[in-house]
Amino acid sequence: MHLNRFWALILMAAFVCGAAMNAPAIAANKDKEKQTKTTKVVVKNTKAAKKQKSVRVAVTRSSEPAAPAHPSFATALGLRGQHDDLSLKSSVAMVVNQDTNEVYFEKNSSVSLPIASITKLMTAMVVLDAKLPLDETIVINSDDVRSYAKSRLAGGTVMTREEALLLSLMSSENRAAYTLGRNYPGGITAFVDAMNRKARELGMDHSRFADPTGLMSENVASAEDLTRMLSAAYQYKMIREFSIWPDLTMVIANRPQKFLNTNRLVRSGDMNIGLQKTGFINAAGKCLVMQARVNNTPLLLVFLDSVGTQSRFADAVRVRDWYERMPSGAQPIRRLM
Repeated sequence: MHLNRFWALILMAAFVCGAAMNAPAIAANKDKEKQTKTTKVVVKNTKAAKKQKSVRVAVTRSSEPAAPAHPSFATALGLRGQHDDLSLKSSVAMVVNQDTNEVYFEKNSSVSLPIASITKLMTAMVVLDAKLPLDETIVINSDDVRSYAKSRLAGGTVMTREEALLLSLMSSENRAAYTLGRNYPGGITAFVDAMNRKARELGMDHSRFADPTGLMSENVASAEDLTRMLSAAYQYKMIREFSIWPDLTMVIANRPQKFLNTNRLVRSGDMNIGLQKTGFINAAGKCLVMQARVNNTPLLLVFLDSVGTQSRFADAVRVRDWYERMPSGAQPIRRLM
């Protein structure tokens, strides 16, 4: 009897031990089953997100790690992060009195860098110089769609040349800018030639243009050249008005689409802005040019390769505050020739 009890205890211990040893495997199986169920939910949600994306309700974000962006040209040249007296986040900056051409602040102003969608100011001047009918309808065709994949202007969208100009300057629509160039006499090649010819006429000796949108990094200019382009663009009433238009709603593919001005300072009314243009590609960083009145003085402001989404606008406000505190009779650094 004692012997039987002994073997019973042995068998019970073995059973408990085996259960303990199998516990991790059982838990693992349960975890695996849980993961499988979770994966199914993710797949289901992903499909739902893709379906929603087609009707512009949601955007599916990839779970894959994002590829590192290429450094900007200014970073490659060692310009990013350089200190200046105003502690600006922009690698390049310039402040010029529009009336007198006096320079009150400059930082790396002679270096030619990609200018992204600031290019569209030149695009607008070339279109208006050609005196093409602004009420003529132009169509977003397959060439526009193929050249610029990301746009809210679907293929087949019909608009007037004036509407395309407004969307280019206000909302920085690339397909609108490209179709303006494509509908120029002689097409894109002739249009780009006209852009470079206009640059030479304005004395922009350190600038070059390669396309109407600015998405090509070959569109380059120095800050000093951009003050010349800003001053010239300011002479066009339509460019002034369209560049500071706060928003616009258009019916595209039978659906109303609202387009906003890309400049936060325009939308908020923080500054007295007479003309502006923003820009961004990886090679250029965040860019901003503006004509704005500070202390009743028309200033030409240039900020290139700014770090961070909002820092170019913060730099503009910082310059405004600095200029407002400037003592009367302060001497400029130099005068543009």
